[in-house]
Amino acid sequence: MKFATPIAAFALLVGSASAFTSPTFTKASTPLRMSDEAAAPSYTCISKEEILSSPNTIEFGKIWDPLGLAEDGSEETLAWYRHAEIKHGRVAMAAFVGWWAVGAGLRFPGELSTGLDFASIPSKGLEAWDAVPAMGKLQMFAFVGLIELHDELFFSARGTHYMRGGIPGKNMVPGLYDPLGLHKNKSEEAKARGRDAEIKNG
Repeated sequence: MKFATPIAAFALLVGSASAFTSPTFTKASTPLRMSDEAAAPSYTCISKEEILSSPNTIEFGKIWDPLGLAEDGSEETLAWYRHAEIKHGRVAMAAFVGWWAVGAGLRFPGELSTGLDFASIPSKGLEAWDAVPAMGKLQMFAFVGLIELHDELFFSARGTHYMRGGIPGKNMVPGLYDPLGLHKNKSEEAKARGRDAEIKNG
Protein backbone atom coordinates (compact mmCIF):
# COMPACT_ATOMS: atom_id res chain seq x y z
CA MET A 1 0.00 0.00 0.00
CA LYS A 2 2.91 2.38 0.53
CA PHE A 3 3.44 2.44 -3.27
CA ALA A 4 -0.17 3.44 -3.97
CA THR A 5 0.38 7.19 -3.66
CA PRO A 6 3.43 7.42 -6.01
CA ILE A 7 1.68 5.23 -8.58
CA ALA A 8 -1.49 7.32 -8.42
CA ALA A 9 0.52 10.52 -8.81
CA PHE A 10 2.39 9.10 -11.81
CA ALA A 11 -0.89 8.06 -13.44
CA LEU A 12 -2.29 11.55 -12.89
CA LEU A 13 0.76 13.17 -14.51
CA VAL A 14 0.58 10.88 -17.52
CA GLY A 15 -3.13 11.55 -17.95
CA SER A 16 -2.63 15.31 -17.69
CA ALA A 17 0.24 15.33 -20.19
CA SER A 18 -1.92 13.64 -22.79
CA ALA A 19 -4.10 16.75 -22.96
CA PHE A 20 -1.23 18.69 -24.58
CA THR A 21 -0.46 16.23 -27.35
CA SER A 22 -1.82 16.51 -30.87
CA PRO A 23 -4.51 14.00 -31.80
CA THR A 24 -3.05 10.94 -33.50
CA PHE A 25 -5.23 8.39 -35.20
CA THR A 26 -3.93 4.96 -36.16
CA LYS A 27 -5.52 2.49 -38.48
CA ALA A 28 -6.36 -0.97 -37.18
CA SER A 29 -4.15 -3.73 -38.49
CA THR A 30 -6.75 -6.45 -37.94
CA PRO A 31 -9.11 -7.30 -40.80
CA LEU A 32 -12.60 -5.79 -40.67
CA ARG A 33 -15.22 -8.28 -39.57
CA MET A 34 -18.91 -8.08 -40.37
CA SER A 35 -19.61 -7.15 -36.74
CA ASP A 36 -17.17 -4.21 -37.02
CA GLU A 37 -18.81 -2.61 -40.06
CA ALA A 38 -21.17 -0.56 -37.91
CA ALA A 39 -18.19 0.88 -36.00
CA ALA A 40 -16.31 1.91 -39.17
CA PRO A 41 -16.15 5.71 -39.73
CA SER A 42 -18.79 7.07 -42.09
CA TYR A 43 -16.62 10.00 -43.23
CA THR A 44 -13.68 10.45 -45.57
CA CYS A 45 -10.97 12.80 -44.33
CA ILE A 46 -9.11 14.96 -46.81
CA SER A 47 -6.11 12.99 -48.07
CA LYS A 48 -2.48 13.75 -47.29
CA GLU A 49 -1.80 14.19 -50.99
CA GLU A 50 -4.51 16.85 -51.30
CA ILE A 51 -3.28 18.74 -48.23
CA LEU A 52 0.36 18.70 -49.35
CA SER A 53 -0.45 19.66 -52.93
CA SER A 54 -1.59 23.18 -51.96
CA PRO A 55 0.24 25.42 -51.64
CA ASN A 56 3.31 24.37 -53.60
CA THR A 57 5.91 23.62 -50.92
CA ILE A 58 8.49 21.97 -53.16
CA GLU A 59 11.94 23.14 -52.08
CA PHE A 60 15.20 21.61 -53.34
CA GLY A 61 13.27 19.00 -55.32
CA LYS A 62 11.00 17.73 -52.53
CA ILE A 63 8.29 18.85 -50.13
CA TRP A 64 9.66 21.16 -47.44
CA ASP A 65 9.14 19.05 -44.31
CA PRO A 66 12.48 18.85 -42.46
CA LEU A 67 10.88 17.35 -39.31
CA GLY A 68 8.87 14.75 -41.20
CA LEU A 69 5.57 15.90 -39.69
CA ALA A 70 3.66 14.93 -42.83
CA GLU A 71 4.44 11.29 -42.06
CA ASP A 72 3.35 11.54 -38.43
CA GLY A 73 0.01 9.82 -38.01
CA SER A 74 -2.96 9.58 -40.35
CA GLU A 75 -4.87 11.92 -42.64
CA GLU A 76 -6.77 13.27 -39.62
CA THR A 77 -3.51 14.16 -37.88
CA LEU A 78 -2.20 16.04 -40.92
CA ALA A 79 -5.55 17.86 -41.30
CA TRP A 80 -5.22 18.95 -37.66
CA TYR A 81 -1.65 20.14 -38.33
CA ARG A 82 -2.76 22.14 -41.38
CA HIS A 83 -5.67 23.75 -39.52
CA ALA A 84 -3.35 24.70 -36.65
CA GLU A 85 -0.74 26.00 -39.12
CA ILE A 86 -3.21 28.36 -40.77
CA LYS A 87 -4.63 29.62 -37.47
CA HIS A 88 -1.16 30.22 -36.03
CA GLY A 89 -0.20 32.07 -39.20
CA ARG A 90 -3.21 34.36 -38.79
CA VAL A 91 -2.30 35.02 -35.16
CA ALA A 92 1.31 35.79 -36.17
CA MET A 93 0.21 38.26 -38.86
CA ALA A 94 -2.24 39.96 -36.47
CA ALA A 95 0.47 40.15 -33.80
CA PHE A 96 2.84 41.79 -36.28
CA VAL A 97 0.25 44.44 -37.13
CA GLY A 98 -0.44 45.04 -33.44
CA TRP A 99 3.28 45.29 -32.65
CA TRP A 100 3.75 47.77 -35.48
CA ALA A 101 0.72 49.84 -34.42
CA VAL A 102 1.94 50.14 -30.83
CA GLY A 103 5.48 50.95 -31.96
CA ALA A 104 4.13 53.64 -34.31
CA GLY A 105 2.40 55.33 -31.40
CA LEU A 106 -1.19 54.46 -32.32
CA ARG A 107 -3.49 54.25 -29.30
CA PHE A 108 -7.16 53.77 -28.55
CA PRO A 109 -8.88 56.68 -26.83
CA GLY A 110 -9.92 56.42 -23.21
CA GLU A 111 -8.73 54.11 -20.47
CA LEU A 112 -7.45 50.56 -20.66
CA SER A 113 -8.44 50.14 -17.02
CA THR A 114 -9.24 52.43 -14.10
CA GLY A 115 -6.46 55.00 -13.86
CA LEU A 116 -4.54 53.62 -16.87
CA ASP A 117 -4.96 55.49 -20.15
CA PHE A 118 -4.23 53.82 -23.47
CA ALA A 119 -2.01 56.81 -24.24
CA SER A 120 0.28 55.89 -21.32
CA ILE A 121 1.05 52.42 -22.69
CA PRO A 122 4.76 52.14 -23.66
CA SER A 123 5.60 51.97 -27.36
CA LYS A 124 7.74 48.81 -27.13
CA GLY A 125 5.82 45.59 -27.56
CA LEU A 126 6.94 43.63 -24.50
CA GLU A 127 6.79 46.71 -22.28
CA ALA A 128 3.25 47.33 -23.52
CA TRP A 129 2.32 43.77 -22.58
CA ASP A 130 3.82 44.18 -19.11
CA ALA A 131 1.79 47.37 -18.61
CA VAL A 132 -1.51 45.53 -19.15
CA PRO A 133 -3.10 44.56 -15.80
CA ALA A 134 -3.38 40.87 -14.97
CA MET A 135 -7.17 40.98 -15.36
CA GLY A 136 -6.78 42.40 -18.85
CA LYS A 137 -4.44 39.57 -19.81
CA LEU A 138 -6.90 37.02 -18.45
CA GLN A 139 -9.64 38.59 -20.56
CA MET A 140 -7.46 38.24 -23.66
CA PHE A 141 -6.83 34.55 -22.97
CA ALA A 142 -10.54 33.99 -22.25
CA PHE A 143 -11.48 35.69 -25.53
CA VAL A 144 -9.06 33.49 -27.49
CA GLY A 145 -10.42 30.41 -25.72
CA LEU A 146 -13.98 31.35 -26.67
CA ILE A 147 -12.92 31.76 -30.31
CA GLU A 148 -11.34 28.30 -30.27
CA LEU A 149 -14.41 26.77 -28.63
CA HIS A 150 -16.86 28.38 -31.05
CA ASP A 151 -14.67 27.49 -34.03
CA GLU A 152 -14.95 23.80 -33.11
CA LEU A 153 -18.67 24.09 -32.35
CA PHE A 154 -19.49 25.88 -35.61
CA PHE A 155 -17.38 23.42 -37.60
CA SER A 156 -19.65 20.64 -36.35
CA ALA A 157 -22.93 22.57 -36.47
CA ARG A 158 -22.54 24.65 -39.65
CA GLY A 159 -20.38 22.44 -41.84
CA THR A 160 -18.07 19.46 -42.04
CA HIS A 161 -15.29 19.28 -39.45
CA TYR A 162 -11.79 19.68 -40.88
CA MET A 163 -10.84 16.26 -39.48
CA ARG A 164 -13.93 14.67 -41.03
CA GLY A 165 -13.53 15.79 -44.63
CA GLY A 166 -13.94 19.56 -44.20
CA ILE A 167 -11.49 22.26 -45.26
CA PRO A 168 -8.60 22.89 -42.82
CA GLY A 169 -8.19 26.58 -42.06
CA LYS A 170 -11.72 27.58 -42.99
CA ASN A 171 -12.99 30.11 -40.47
CA MET A 172 -16.36 29.14 -39.00
CA VAL A 173 -16.85 31.91 -36.40
CA PRO A 174 -19.33 34.45 -37.88
CA GLY A 175 -17.94 37.96 -38.27
CA LEU A 176 -14.46 37.15 -36.95
CA TYR A 177 -12.28 36.99 -40.04
CA ASP A 178 -14.31 38.99 -42.53
CA PRO A 179 -16.68 41.34 -40.63
CA LEU A 180 -17.24 43.53 -43.71
CA GLY A 181 -18.14 40.59 -45.94
CA LEU A 182 -15.45 41.37 -48.51
CA HIS A 183 -14.99 37.68 -49.33
CA LYS A 184 -18.68 36.77 -49.29
CA ASN A 185 -19.06 36.63 -53.06
CA LYS A 186 -15.66 35.14 -53.85
CA SER A 187 -15.49 31.76 -55.52
CA GLU A 188 -14.17 28.70 -53.70
CA GLU A 189 -11.10 28.82 -55.97
CA ALA A 190 -10.35 32.40 -54.91
CA LYS A 191 -10.80 31.50 -51.25
CA ALA A 192 -8.44 28.54 -51.69
CA ARG A 193 -5.79 30.85 -53.20
CA GLY A 194 -6.24 33.15 -50.21
CA ARG A 195 -5.65 30.28 -47.78
CA ASP A 196 -2.54 29.27 -49.71
CA ALA A 197 -1.24 32.85 -49.40
CA GLU A 198 -1.96 32.75 -45.66
CA ILE A 199 0.10 29.60 -45.25
CA LYS A 200 3.09 31.07 -47.06
CA ASN A 201 2.87 34.53 -45.50
CA GLY A 202 2.08 33.28 -42.01
